[in-house]
Amino acid sequence: MNIRPSSHTMPAKSRKRGNPNWGQPQIAPLAAMPTEFELHTKSLRITEKQYVRSNELRAWCKQNKNRCYVPEWLLKEWDMLVDTNF
Repeated sequence: MNIRPSSHTMPAKSRKRGNPNWGQPQIAPLAAMPTEFELHTKSLRITEKQYVRSNELRAWCKQNKNRCYVPEWLLKEWDMLVDTNF
């Protein structure tokens, strides 16, 4: 019995190219978290109108101005400078 190799071979699978998820909706970004400044003002139970007169907030801002967010307008009001090389 003569068995010849088949001249007909299976076609090679073509490789799909590109990102299969292209154009699909992305995962929604996480909700913004409150800053340390916002958390501290909430713990002090003061409103934005009371920021400038609050001695506790001023002391906290003086201590944390280089590592935590403090609104620029408040820093200007108190003549505080942020050390950018901190």
